[in-house]
Amino acid sequence: MVDEVRIQGLGVIDEAVLDLSPGFNVVTGETGAGKTMVVTSLGLLFGGRADPQRVRPGAGRATVEGRIVVDPGGRAVERVEESGGELDEGALIVTRSVSAEGRSRAFLGGRSVPVSVLITLADDLVAVHGQSDQQRLLQAGRQRGALDRYAGGSLTKPMRAYTKAYQRHRQVSALLEELTTRSRERAQEADVLRFGLEEIEKVDPKDGEDVDLAAEEERLGHADALRGAADTAHEALLGDAAAAFEAANVTSLLGQARNALEAVREHDPDLAALADRLAEAGYLVTDVGTDLASYAESVDADPARLAVVQERRAELTSLVRKYGGAEGTVAEVLEWARRSAARLTELDGDDGRIEELRAEHAELAERLAAEAAELTAVRGRAAERFSDAVTAELTALAMPHARVVVTVTPTGDYGPHGVDEVEVRLAPHPGAPPLPLHKGASGGELSRVMLAIEVVFAGADPVPTFVFDEVDAGVGGKAAVEIGRRLARLARNAQVIVVTHLPQVAAFADQHLLVEKSDDGTVTSSGVTALDREGRIRELSRMLAGLEDSELGRAHAEELLAMAAEER
Repeated sequence: MVDEVRIQGLGVIDEAVLDLSPGFNVVTGETGAGKTMVVTSLGLLFGGRADPQRVRPGAGRATVEGRIVVDPGGRAVERVEESGGELDEGALIVTRSVSAEGRSRAFLGGRSVPVSVLITLADDLVAVHGQSDQQRLLQAGRQRGALDRYAGGSLTKPMRAYTKAYQRHRQVSALLEELTTRSRERAQEADVLRFGLEEIEKVDPKDGEDVDLAAEEERLGHADALRGAADTAHEALLGDAAAAFEAANVTSLLGQARNALEAVREHDPDLAALADRLAEAGYLVTDVGTDLASYAESVDADPARLAVVQERRAELTSLVRKYGGAEGTVAEVLEWARRSAARLTELDGDDGRIEELRAEHAELAERLAAEAAELTAVRGRAAERFSDAVTAELTALAMPHARVVVTVTPTGDYGPHGVDEVEVRLAPHPGAPPLPLHKGASGGELSRVMLAIEVVFAGADPVPTFVFDEVDAGVGGKAAVEIGRRLARLARNAQVIVVTHLPQVAAFADQHLLVEKSDDGTVTSSGVTALDREGRIRELSRMLAGLEDSELGRAHAEELLAMAAEER
C-alpha cells in the first residue's frame, strides 16, 4: 500500500505530507484547496505525464516522494532489483520531480530510472482512476483490454495460440510479398551475381597469389641489378677465382689478421679471445660469400616469365577493383565469391520457396480464423458475465432499471488481439436501446457506470491500491450513499484513496484527510490533517450544509457516520 506521500511545489501545494492508512482513505476540502493535487501526485509517482504547468509559480521544481509498502516476494520487488534499486526497511521509495521547463526525473529505490520503469511498476501496485481515465476507458481499444483482463485465465491459452499463429502469418505474408513483388529485382540481382562468379571462376585466383606474384615481378624486373650486386659482393668477400692474380679480399685480410694473433695468443688470454672471434668472422664471411655465389647463379633475366607474371597480376587487379574490399586483396575477392554463391543459391530457390510459403500461408489462414473464432467465443462468454456483474452493481448504485451490454463484434480484420471490436453500451431504462457510453449516459450516470465497471474489474484483476478522483461527480442523495458503500466494500481487500466532495461518500472512510489553504492561498505542511471524529463531524457538516457548526448539519453528519460504521 501507499504509506506516505510528500509533495513540494505542486499546484497550490507548497509543502505537504499525506499519511495514508490501509482501507478507505478519503480526501476532502474546499473547492480549489488542492485536493486533486493528491491524485496528480500519485499519478506522477507511477509514470503519469509531467505537466510543467502544475509546478507552483516560483518553486522552479515540483517533487513528489512516496513510501510504498510492498510484498517482499512480489513482482514489484523484482522490478526494483532489476533496476538496481533497494528497499528501505521493507518499503519502496519512489521519487518524481518536474522542473518548470518540463524536464522530468524519476528515482526508484535510490536509483535514477526512466519514467517507463515507473509505468511498468504501476501495473503491480496501483490503479489511478480520474476523470481523464474515464474518458480513456470510453475508447474501444481500452474497453477490449478491460474485457480481456476480466476474462482472465480463460483467455490466456486461446490468446497465446492466436498470437503465435498471427505472428507467423505476418512473417509468411511479408516473405511472400517480398518474393512475388520483387521478382524482377531479385532476378537482376541473380544475373549480377552469376556474372561476377563466372568472371572469378574464369580467372581462378588463389589465396595469397597476388602477394607472391608481386614479389616475383619485383625480382624478375631487376634481375640484372640483383645478379651484379651479388657478384660484386662475392668478389669483395672471397675474390675472383678466375682472375690471374688474387686481389685482396675480406677473407684473405681476415686470415692475415687471425694468423698474426694466433702467433702470440698464448701470451695473453684476452688476445686469444679476439683471435677466436676473428676465426668466427672468417667462417661467417665464407658462408655469406658461398651463398652469394649460389644466389647470383639462380638469378636469371626471363622476359617471357616476366610478361606472364605481369599479365596474371593485371587479371587479379581487375578482379580486386570489382569485387575486393577496402584492403584490395585476392582474399577479399574469394570472400565475395563465397557470399555471392550462397546468395545466388537462395535466389535460385525462390520459385520452390514461394510455393512452400503459399501452402503454409493458406494453412495459417485457416488456423488463424479458427483461433480468432475461439477468442471471440471466450470474449462473448466473458462479456455476458461482465454485463451481468456491472448491471447488478448499477442496481446497488440507484440505477435499478439500467442495463449494461458489452458487445463483441468480429470485424474480419486480423490484428494483434484478434478480430473483435468490444464496446460497452448502456440502456438507462427499459425500452431504451443500448447506446455507447458517451451517448447513452448523462454525467451522473456515466460516473456511476464507471464506478460499477471499476468495482467489477477490480474483482477480476485486483491491485493493492485504487485511487479515484471525484468518480462520484454529478451524483447525490441515495446514489452517493451507495457509491460510498461500494467503495467501502472495495476497501475490504485493497487500499482505496478517494478525492470527493460528497459527505455521503466521505462518511464511509476509515481515514479522513482534510486539505486546507493557508491565508496566502497555499497549502503548507500544516494544511493536510487527519481528522478525528469531532473533526470529521465538522467537515461533514460543512460539506452538507456549508456551515461547520450548524446543529442540523452536525446531526446529519453524526447520522451518516453511524450508518457507515454499522455498514462496515
